[in-house]
Amino acid sequence: MKLDLLIEHALEPALQLLPANMDSVEARAMCVAIALQESHLEHRRQVGGPARGYWQFELGGGVRGVLSHPASKPYIRQVLAALDYDAAPEDLPGVCYAAIEHNDILAAAFARLLLWTLPDALSGRDEPDLGWQQYLKAWRPGKLHPDTWDDNFAKAWRLV
Repeated sequence: MKLDLLIEHALEPALQLLPANMDSVEARAMCVAIALQESHLEHRRQVGGPARGYWQFELGGGVRGVLSHPASKPYIRQVLAALDYDAAPEDLPGVCYAAIEHNDILAAAFARLLLWTLPDALSGRDEPDLGWQQYLKAWRPGKLHPDTWDDNFAKAWRLV
């Protein structure tokens, strides 16, 4: 997917479904940088792995985390209702996990809300190291690629 399309057709609509205070240039930049870091906007399904969507969410990690964390749970429920996802609580993780592979608005909302669970303010334009630490804390990637982070982070900031 082209990056400008991701921003226009996934991230911006997702942020419109969330409270206004969740939309900031820092949040936008981190969401874009993480999508670039995780999937290069080339893979909706992790190559050789279980993750789904451009932000590469796993069922037992980010999906369950956003659905259950006190800071994100009420907001993801609102997003799900707005997008007409109606599932029993026990089915919700599986429904979301399947949906985020192709519903980029839902995937972007999950990404923003996973960042929302972090206790500190998101990194600024000149803080790629802090952004990296926040990415690691929220996503807990299995394979680290620190060599690509600074470029992805800078590209995200240029675009937002």
